[in-house]
Amino acid sequence: MTFLGIDIGTSGVKALLIDADGKALGEASAPAVEPVRPQPGWSEQNPADWWAATLGAVDKLKQSHPRELAAVKGIGLSGHMHGATLLGENDTVLRPCILWNDGRSAKECAEMEAALPALRELAGNIAMPGFTAPKIAWVRKNEPEIFRQIRKVLLPKAYVRLLLTGEHVEDMSDGAGTLWMDVARRDWSDALLGVTGLGREHMPRLVEGSAVSAELKAEYAARWGMTGPVVVAGGAGDNAAAACGIGAIRPGEGFVSLGTSGVLFVSNESFSPNTEGAVHAFCHAVPDTWHQMGVILSATDSLNWLSRITGRKQAELSGEAESQFKGPGETIFLPYLSGERTPHNNANARGSFTGLSQSSDPAQLAQAVMEGVSFAMRDCQRVLNDAGTRIDRLLAVGGGSKSALWLKLLATNLDMEIALPEDGDFGGALGAARLGLCAATGARPADVMTMPPILRTIAPDQSLSAAYSDHYARYRALYSAIEEARS
Repeated sequence: MTFLGIDIGTSGVKALLIDADGKALGEASAPAVEPVRPQPGWSEQNPADWWAATLGAVDKLKQSHPRELAAVKGIGLSGHMHGATLLGENDTVLRPCILWNDGRSAKECAEMEAALPALRELAGNIAMPGFTAPKIAWVRKNEPEIFRQIRKVLLPKAYVRLLLTGEHVEDMSDGAGTLWMDVARRDWSDALLGVTGLGREHMPRLVEGSAVSAELKAEYAARWGMTGPVVVAGGAGDNAAAACGIGAIRPGEGFVSLGTSGVLFVSNESFSPNTEGAVHAFCHAVPDTWHQMGVILSATDSLNWLSRITGRKQAELSGEAESQFKGPGETIFLPYLSGERTPHNNANARGSFTGLSQSSDPAQLAQAVMEGVSFAMRDCQRVLNDAGTRIDRLLAVGGGSKSALWLKLLATNLDMEIALPEDGDFGGALGAARLGLCAATGARPADVMTMPPILRTIAPDQSLSAAYSDHYARYRALYSAIEEARS
């Protein structure tokens, strides 16, 4: 008996096979067409690209691990959160999905909060353009002909689930990121839905992430050589799935993610909102558990941007920055290329370099980018601490965790040891597979969601702590000064 985790990202899909003991048996990936930006601040993607990449990744596993794939009894799904996938009659996709890092709906956020003063209390979160509901408010106002045709609104992984199973279902963790859920009650809120002109009939059915959501269609079971019923778990939003993959489901356990976006995540035993600091408070993917997140919109995406404008590969830039690293540089980078969530809640914020000189080179800019992202994560830690949140253990996941320098900068600025799992780049897929295991076997999440083997632990560099505290103070002062100058 084996289990399959599928992690649907904006840049591609990763598929991971595990056995009944949680051991990884094989993995495969397939790229997706990159998101497009029709206007500044917008970000969209064709849902068909996720489906093509999903089929491509699992088909690769069929080629490389046919026997193990045939033994799959449970599938878990992980996916990028908040994306508004609008379906009409017969589940026809009405327009490109508006993604998590799309900032067009800032005005609609203010209008929603004015229309429903209890919004923050119900949702546990500030209305931000990244969430799903404001995107629908924008569509309602600017694309009324599309809005009138809406029959269902699905998040990215729920759309892939629909094609795999024929069912409209979502898990609690992803649902909590829509701004339509009463997060404390783990249910859709009629009041929140009503603000955007929708009702429960437009929403998928909610299940816990470790529960059965549906069964795989016979045609895909046959395609991949699977026999007997294959259940699909509720699954999780990408961050909750990563937490399941690295065992962060108990209070005080957390991780720092250096993916396209950046996340400082901590598990909570109860619903713990802190909207003043723009902290996200969501349902976890396992029952009776919640979590908080500080979220920044451009983590490795900041290095991706630098790579594009310099024509240098990301690995080359980070490698050169590490080889010449001597401590804090003169240049400071504000990583607000797509606006920012925590702690500023400002979709119109923009990135900047300060302290440039004739001697500034791509390696120094890369160091500044990694420092700026580390400072943004320090901002997230600060507002979590302000809320009284305790972080006992921190692991690193995401593509940026491959950089030894970036991990050193994070550990030093957060003043915490950071553990690096052996398979840090597959946290979401591993968490999804673990949820699939729970759904198929009835196993307790606490018995399954254990810490994976640790490759190494990165300690703060105390010799740099004071210098980086000074550098961070300058970083914090720049945001207000620059935003004031832009206004």
